[in-house]
Amino acid sequence: MRDLAREFTRQGHDLTVILPSSDLKVDWHFDKIDGFRVVRLKTPLTQNTSYFRRTVAEFLMPLSMLINLKRSPLFYEKWDGVVWYSPSIFHGLLASSLKKRSNCKGYLIIRDIFPQWALDMGLIRRSIPYFVFEKVAQYQYSVADVIGVQTLGNLHYFNQVQQKKSNKVEVLNNWLGQPGKNRCAIRVNETKLVGRKIFVYAGNMGVAQGMDVIVDLAERLQHSSEIGFLFVGRGTEVAPLIESVKKKGFNNVLFLDEIDPDEIPDLYAQCHVGIVALSFKHKTHNIPGKFLTYMQNGLPVLANINPGNDLAQFIRDGQVGQVCESNMSDDLMTLALKVVEQVNMEKGLQARCRKLFEKKFSSKSAAQQIANAFLNE
Repeated sequence: MRDLAREFTRQGHDLTVILPSSDLKVDWHFDKIDGFRVVRLKTPLTQNTSYFRRTVAEFLMPLSMLINLKRSPLFYEKWDGVVWYSPSIFHGLLASSLKKRSNCKGYLIIRDIFPQWALDMGLIRRSIPYFVFEKVAQYQYSVADVIGVQTLGNLHYFNQVQQKKSNKVEVLNNWLGQPGKNRCAIRVNETKLVGRKIFVYAGNMGVAQGMDVIVDLAERLQHSSEIGFLFVGRGTEVAPLIESVKKKGFNNVLFLDEIDPDEIPDLYAQCHVGIVALSFKHKTHNIPGKFLTYMQNGLPVLANINPGNDLAQFIRDGQVGQVCESNMSDDLMTLALKVVEQVNMEKGLQARCRKLFEKKFSSKSAAQQIANAFLNE
């Protein structure tokens, strides 16, 4: 969203970004960042807490934002359009209020189809909570005039399940802005992984990623002095994964805390293969943002993803790495060795990655597509 905001500003739009913040001691706070205004509104804590408390907090979040927005000078401003992002599914109330006050259109960007993915993952059952979440999600869809989904597979899904047929659903490819240039605090050549071909994963490590099979892969390759695994980030599964690695005494795995996004390009410049991990339980399609960062920085990928995901075809058609849809450690190990061979032998591999990014995933085209949706209405 930061990259999209920067691009809207570069294209001459007067942009205000409204964010929930549980850290605020006051009701609202204004900032000016990269030429656009950022408004933080005090809300309940939704991160690093139990699923129950997070659910309650997310239900309360839009109401808290509306109350604190009314206390700020921003409440009286008029907008030419409202763009919002899901997750979370709970922003429909706020988006509806902003649209009605300004009599403008709304564009909803869908990146995770919740609660469907949680049902697929077994996190919830088809019971009362699921149906409540589904109603909330359907309300959010109904507020939007245009919905942008990630892939053609998701387009088909939405055309089947959404209840309101008057809004438009279109494919809005994921995007990434210009890479940051900050020096990364992580120096791989100063770690125990020095001298190895580095498989890197930077991002959230939760149940939706299915990281267990990646750690299993590391275990299978722990006797190879050529390959190392670097995991950077946070998430609900980080502590269990670290504990598992410690118990088994791996010497080819390193876990480090998350870093500033502007340090990511320098981190990837020290690595050789990017890891894409999506739990095989997913039924919907997903093009993770980290896949884009790998492509932008010329890193081929080793992907372990759910069967039938549109991402598999992107990787195979672009010849930018290897993809596993079986969730089997043996298959993944074979593909890991194959991608290392590609790194060693194929001189045009990095160029293919960057070419795929430029063709499909620039923030410039995403911002133009969203702006055009308002202009054409």
